[in-house]
Amino acid sequence: MTSEPASGERVETEAEAEERARSILLNQLTAQARSRSQLADKLAAKDVPDDVAERLLDRFTEVGLIDDEAFARAWVASRGPGKGLARRALSAELRRKGVADDDVRTALDELDPDDEREAARVLVRRRLRSVRGVETARATQRLVGMLARKGHPPGVAYAVVREVLAEDRADAADLPEEIAT
Repeated sequence: MTSEPASGERVETEAEAEERARSILLNQLTAQARSRSQLADKLAAKDVPDDVAERLLDRFTEVGLIDDEAFARAWVASRGPGKGLARRALSAELRRKGVADDDVRTALDELDPDDEREAARVLVRRRLRSVRGVETARATQRLVGMLARKGHPPGVAYAVVREVLAEDRADAADLPEEIAT
């Protein structure tokens, strides 16, 4: 039943608030997977009462529409290889999305260190053209910095950059002089 306060504003009933919240959740989940925390923030931003929000979030979790562990695994699978992000960067992204530490660890445990290292190699190879003709120390600094921003540890970053630069310089040395320059 809708009531009107003295100011003339319409007051939303609990059933109406629940229906509005359900619609918000379904729209959010239709667009892309989201963490429970992201959905809670969205409901709060839309002024859904806390008790209604919590009840619906619990129900959506119970039926499997909200699953932070699955969300974290999917996030790692899509962002790791595609963007070349390492564990540290992926962990930070997931934590910003409100995913619990246990779910983050579970998702990151599925990452293969060799795949991470290969993703770093791919990133460095992709950026090689931008550092050709640049002094080796400066090129190394730029490429290691790029890998650091992607969350790769310093030891891995330096090793990968050294390997790829050595391969690139060896390949360039094999070219005839008129092509190499």
